[in-house]
Amino acid sequence: MGLPTNSAAENALATIGTICWTLQVVPQIWKSWREKSTDGLSPWLVFFWGISGAPLGVYAIVQDLNIPLIIQPHAFATLSIFSWAQCQYYGQHRPFRTCAAMFVTTLALCGGFEAGMIFAVRPSFRAGNEAGVEFFGILSSVMISCALIPQFIEIWRRREVVGLSVLFMLVDWSGGIFSLLSLVFKEKFDIIASVTYSAVVVLDGAILLLAAILNPRAKRRRALEAQSDGIAGADMSPCSTISPNERIQPENEEKIGEVSQVEKV
Repeated sequence: MGLPTNSAAENALATIGTICWTLQVVPQIWKSWREKSTDGLSPWLVFFWGISGAPLGVYAIVQDLNIPLIIQPHAFATLSIFSWAQCQYYGQHRPFRTCAAMFVTTLALCGGFEAGMIFAVRPSFRAGNEAGVEFFGILSSVMISCALIPQFIEIWRRREVVGLSVLFMLVDWSGGIFSLLSLVFKEKFDIIASVTYSAVVVLDGAILLLAAILNPRAKRRRALEAQSDGIAGADMSPCSTISPNERIQPENEEKIGEVSQVEKV
């Protein structure tokens, strides 16, 4: 037996999830701005997360999900695309105006696509054909999940989680959990939305686990490498039994002069 329908619980959990997914990218944006670097953050991750908001927005609006879950993909997309623009500015060293134009243009294209698809799909959905709206729900789920593949490749290449804000991933993971729980109290459980949220929970959790395992190892590895470099540097230093602070005594200066005169002769 499933849990009883509870619109108050549904909206409360969805609101918490929306707050998490509205603020989730803020720690990442702050980290990139503070360090003036996006090294280690895959631009493909935030780009595909950004454009996935369009099909997810179509799905949420046509399905008439609760208002927080409608706001959610749009806030998520906007912040993700902004983070992608930071990757272009800090990582690719593109001019600021170019990055700003890329940000605005991408948002406009996503918004236009979403609006057009809403008007295209809504009539058939109201007529009882759910294939179109389900396609967009599945598409967004696939895009959100596949977007993490380049980040996992980046982690594998570096053997640690670099460039990603752990707080960013933690908040994103929490948002997925609360959004998933909100569907439990909905009158009709949304399977496609639940798959999307579950994928976020699992994949974000995997990155957090990798950070907990790999980052301490990488820290120890760098410490050992630094220690080895220090020992190697000491071994390569010139060997001498005379301290740098030692000076030739006055009584020895005459002997050295005499030796020099003999050598000249």
